Amino acid sequence: MQQHTMKRFDEELDALREHVLAMGGLVERAVGNAVRSMLEQNEKLAKKTIKRDRAINALEVQCDEMTRDILVRRQPAAGDLRFIMGIIKLVTDLERMGDLSTGIAKGTLYSLENPPRVFSNLDIMAEKVIRQVNRALDAFSRGDTELAMTVIEKDEGIDVLYKRMYREMLTYMMEDPHSISSSIILSNMAKNLERISDHATNIAEMVIYIEQGHDIRHVDHEAAARILAGEDID
Repeated sequence: MQQHTMKRFDEELDALREHVLAMGGLVERAVGNAVRSMLEQNEKLAKKTIKRDRAINALEVQCDEMTRDILVRRQPAAGDLRFIMGIIKLVTDLERMGDLSTGIAKGTLYSLENPPRVFSNLDIMAEKVIRQVNRALDAFSRGDTELAMTVIEKDEGIDVLYKRMYREMLTYMMEDPHSISSSIILSNMAKNLERISDHATNIAEMVIYIEQGHDIRHVDHEAAARILAGEDID
């Protein structure tokens, strides 16, 4: 009977993991479609991205219900409890990433009457951010803490790229007052992408917590690496 119960518990955890990965897949597509809608000035794709955010929200609700059910019925301990607690935080990050993608798609709709003349490095930044999301979800799927650390390390590069884009947008606005409206929209999109990368970093941190029990959310990358190597930090 005990073996049957444990098998059923493992199946429930696997089902929860699959729901989270399905939600992550929707988020990946949402980010990509949102940016493409802007670069191509594609109204239909923007509206589709906004509409599909409901599917992301629905999966969030399902994951929340599954975690509550497991906590109440199974009362998990040790690694299983870390997994559940990590999922609770991870799903929240995915939902916010979906919201930020919707914000980018809405920016597309706002820009249709006055399309941007220059996209700066929005496409390059989007590609890097989508890669961050992909890495974070792969790290979660495989329990890969090294890949999770790669996500954390590369987030700084996203921040640098965002600041560069922001300065470029300011320059365009000063040189051409007619570009102010579109430049503000692009700046907001870049900010949303930067925040999506931050949420991918949060997911990577949760992977490390789930797999090794270390909470590295409030330490820098070098300190986190020392913690994972079993070294003391001052």
